[in-house]
Amino acid sequence: MKTDAELKKDVIAELDWNPAIDVAHVSVAVKDGVVALLGHVDSYAAKCAVERAVQRVAGIKALAIEIDVRLAAGHSRSDAEIAAAAESAFKWHALIPSEGVHVKLDSGFVTLEGEVEWDFQRANAEQVARSLTGVRGLSNDIRLKPRASSTNITKGIRDALVRHADSEAQHVEVLLADSTVTLQGRVDSWAERMVVQGAAWSAPGVTRVINEIRVGN
Repeated sequence: MKTDAELKKDVIAELDWNPAIDVAHVSVAVKDGVVALLGHVDSYAAKCAVERAVQRVAGIKALAIEIDVRLAAGHSRSDAEIAAAAESAFKWHALIPSEGVHVKLDSGFVTLEGEVEWDFQRANAEQVARSLTGVRGLSNDIRLKPRASSTNITKGIRDALVRHADSEAQHVEVLLADSTVTLQGRVDSWAERMVVQGAAWSAPGVTRVINEIRVGN
């Protein structure tokens, strides 16, 4: 088990390793395996990149992101410009049903609304929107269309976990109520926790995932 000092060193090293991330104004604090990131970055995409990078580090029990977005010089855009860019990007993205996704803007903060068939479509819409110049924050309120619940949802999720890594499946319980999946149990890393969550979202008929999985002992 890593000490807090070792965990902090690994987090800083992972952030430094990614050339797309400028963490000159980001500080890292660790206490009892809980990592807190503080400071600011120059785009919302950079903030998301920081979060993804830290999630790859083994040994993190919980993660708190307290990073502000301070747009770089020349990156400010009006809400109308950002909305137009988002609509155009969705139109040209093969994995996003543009007619099902709508964009609302408030001082650079994007809210995605609408209804799609699959979680990967919702995730792709978020990925596109958060990378747009001028975006300062994002809320993904896109809903999944209700589908008939399948008695094979739980088995399908567990089979997916076994395909990804059998060790993750051994300590995870999958509970199904209507189209809501609740994940419980324990995994060894934050990255494994996200893999399990991704497997649950990939199951046909799932419209909500509650992730209660603990990281560590």
